[in-house]
Amino acid sequence: MDTTPVPPRHPGTAGEVLAVFGRLGLTSFGGPVAHLGYFRTAFVTRRGWLSDRAFADLVAFCQFLPGPASSQVGMAVGWQRAGVLGLLAAWAGFTLPSALLMLAFAYGVGAAGDLTGAGWIVGLKAAAVAVVAQAVLGMARTLASTRATATVAGGAVVVLLLAPAAGVPLPLVQVGVIVAAGAAGLRWVTPSSDTVDDDRLAAPARTRTAVTCLAVFGLLLAGLPVLAALTDGGAAAFADTFYRAGSLVFGGGHVVLPLLQAETAGTVTHDQFLAGYGAAQALPGPLFTFSAYLGALSTAGPGGALGAAIALVAVFLPSALLVTGALPFWDRLRRAHGARRALAGVNAGVVGLLAAAFYDPVFTQGVLAAPSPPSALALALAAYVALTTWKAPPWAVVIASATLGALAL
Repeated sequence: MDTTPVPPRHPGTAGEVLAVFGRLGLTSFGGPVAHLGYFRTAFVTRRGWLSDRAFADLVAFCQFLPGPASSQVGMAVGWQRAGVLGLLAAWAGFTLPSALLMLAFAYGVGAAGDLTGAGWIVGLKAAAVAVVAQAVLGMARTLASTRATATVAGGAVVVLLLAPAAGVPLPLVQVGVIVAAGAAGLRWVTPSSDTVDDDRLAAPARTRTAVTCLAVFGLLLAGLPVLAALTDGGAAAFADTFYRAGSLVFGGGHVVLPLLQAETAGTVTHDQFLAGYGAAQALPGPLFTFSAYLGALSTAGPGGALGAAIALVAVFLPSALLVTGALPFWDRLRRAHGARRALAGVNAGVVGLLAAAFYDPVFTQGVLAAPSPPSALALALAAYVALTTWKAPPWAVVIASATLGALAL
């Protein structure tokens, strides 16, 4: 008999979660690192749903999971706020806006050619630079403020910037940095006096529920290929393609794209793939919604809206199962004293990870690769001042930056 105590009542509602994530899904441009910046502003700074420490713990936890890390952080936030319905609301609000736009693009609606140099796109990237800069500096003040944690964060930045240049795959470097930061924390870092209970990171599931989710994840991963072989392909093979992509790829959307290109070769033309990839760069929300575009066009599935829905659910389902299955164990682990020392190091490593990603790709793509880097930098600085000094909401800064970019760049 499961004797795990029933977790406390959730402090929010699914409707509340859907409203917040719906706004984020419409305004969170700039890729997964920028998404984490938007999340921190929305849930740590503005609403106080999480502490900085709990938020960093979530980011660290999701770095160890395959799939889209920013979406997984969003699912976890929605789950602790409003249970399973909150998780689903967070996923729907953050994912469906860009998924529907990708479906529309697959039908030929909104085809706009090459958007990479468009002024409004430059403005959106500049806003992402400001959002990520605010998040990195804010987290550094909380999580890398001592000599030991600042050293761990700085070391993480150095490794993350130099190792890929030496040919080491970035996802492998990221996981290695998090592990090394945890080891350094266990040896040298003393956690602050803040208690874990103050961090309000409840894991609202029983052990039996968590184990069931992990079992379903493994069963689908092993069973879908078998079912596809027994049924001579068809819908099972189509779903398996996207489920495996969501289950086995570390490093986010840019890493999953080569796998999806290889898996859909022959069912989606090369030109169609590149056109959809270009459109996905200009949209808010997770890059994994590119799967909806491929599902709509792939000749291996039912195509259209049904194909898009199957592909979208299949690629995100592993993330939902892993978050639901693994987070309760993570929440218990982080309460142990030794684990708190390691997590203090891990959190400093997360600051370094975000700082390195701020330079590349956020700053390099948002400023250095702009048609006019000085103008893009000026717009990014203006957006940063609006966020930090004038406390403007991120969605307003995004809209204003896009408008100014369209008019002036």
